[in-house]
Amino acid sequence: MKQKIVIAGGTGFVGQYLTEKFTTTGYEVIIISRQQDHVHWGDTTSIINALENAVMLINLAGKSVDCRYNEKNKKEIFDSRVNTTKALGEAIVQCKNPPALWINSSTATIYRHAEDRPMTESTGEIGSGFSVNVATNWEKTFFSFHFPATRQVALRMAIVLGKNGGVVTPIKNLVRFGLGGRQGSGKQMFSWIHIEDLYNAIVFLQQQPELNGIFNTAAPNPVNNKTLMQLFRKNMKIRIGLPTPEWLLKFGAMIIKTETELVLKSRWVIPERLLQSGFVFTYPVLDEALKDILTGE
Repeated sequence: MKQKIVIAGGTGFVGQYLTEKFTTTGYEVIIISRQQDHVHWGDTTSIINALENAVMLINLAGKSVDCRYNEKNKKEIFDSRVNTTKALGEAIVQCKNPPALWINSSTATIYRHAEDRPMTESTGEIGSGFSVNVATNWEKTFFSFHFPATRQVALRMAIVLGKNGGVVTPIKNLVRFGLGGRQGSGKQMFSWIHIEDLYNAIVFLQQQPELNGIFNTAAPNPVNNKTLMQLFRKNMKIRIGLPTPEWLLKFGAMIIKTETELVLKSRWVIPERLLQSGFVFTYPVLDEALKDILTGE
């Protein structure tokens, strides 16, 4: 009989990749989603049945933050993270044979805007504002549960880079249209992780039963925004990239209904605990990651 992994919120960019990888390596993958053909969030009994005897639960659920932060969207962003985490914890409590490991998403955005020094799990400073409030309540809900048989790991994820979604597509479009220069000052740091390394980190954490708690899942070599855009231009073989000043970013964000925080916040995050635990990144350097992602496109 196949071992079972449950992925909550598994229909997005990251969830689809993880589903394919785990299925290919011989697991049965069950997805909890609001979409048809999956276990539905409103069906508590089916969620409990899915979690029974699972080797791992991975929770990726949450409304995309690529939207305007009006009151309606802010409530949906908050509730879609905190309430799903609470529902999963309550379901695990009712399991006779609960998952051995519960990995819950968090975000590297929990740290403050940092241009002065990197943020690690041990020395990082928590920021302020809406996004940080979501992240802290998300983690607080997750760690409010204590299970005798289920290990808990929260992943403070940096921006995930991969071939079929995420931020790569909009950045590529900017570069193609000649707008691939620095955004704002260009000094803000960009923490990232190749989607393959995210998968590998999850497998690594699964295989190390002594590890729990908070892990920064970011490549060990973040770059500033100016370098990020240079490397995209280099790998796409486009020489010219006009810079976008902050005022124009704010205007553009209103037009396309998003927030400039996604571009202008300086996320300088180092995966101290993963490195100390012996994890080896396949793509530690952004240039190599982009060569892989942009090859053949």
